[in-house]
Parts: sequence; C-alpha cells; structure tokens
Amino acid sequence: MAAVLLSIATAEPAAADTSACTHHFSGPQVCIRLDGRNHLNSVTAVWTNPSRGTERRSVSLFMNGRHFRTAQAHRVGNTLSYTWSTFDTGTDTKLCVKFARISRTACETTRYIGDRAQF
Repeated sequence: MAAVLLSIATAEPAAADTSACTHHFSGPQVCIRLDGRNHLNSVTAVWTNPSRGTERRSVSLFMNGRHFRTAQAHRVGNTLSYTWSTFDTGTDTKLCVKFARISRTACETTRYIGDRAQF
C-alpha cells in the first residue's frame, strides 16, 4: 500500500482523472481525486487510514483557497470518502480537501488538455 500511496503522492498535476495525497506517511493520510476533463470534474476526498471507530467526518472542498462546500464523508471499507458530482471547476484551479479535526490538506490543480481522446 505504501508504494501505491507513494505513486499517487508524486503524481504531476493534470486535467483529467488525477489524484494526489498528503506527503506524510505517519498519521492521517488524505487524498483528492479529480475525475473529468478540462473545466468539468467530479472531486473525491478520501481519508485512507481513519481509526476503526470513525464512521463519518465532515470534509470541506476549497477552490483557489476559498471554501466552496462542506459535506459528510462516510466509511466505505477501510476509508472515509465523499464525492462532489461533476461541476465546473474551471481550469488552472487549485482544488483542496480537508477533513474536520485533521491538519492535513490534499490538493490538485485542474489543467486544460483540449479535446484529445482519453485512454
């Protein structure tokens, strides 16, 4: 699992279907995943290692440093997650997710990739 997290943590910012995680491997590990293309994306916040008793937690989405929305993430297997449905995120927008009572924030930046086909 550490290898997977390392590969996600070192991913380059991109436009479509990207993810990034906090770079700390001790304590809470928080990730953000963008699914979409150019300015239309869904955003998923994931806390990969919550304590066993944690079933839900508020998670906030920030766009270019400004609070956008807060939602309730729920446990799915060993993680807590929440997905904001596809919306206009803009391009060159820094999106960040932060779970309540956790100091770590995961961020990813949207990019314009044009009309090329996705593989």
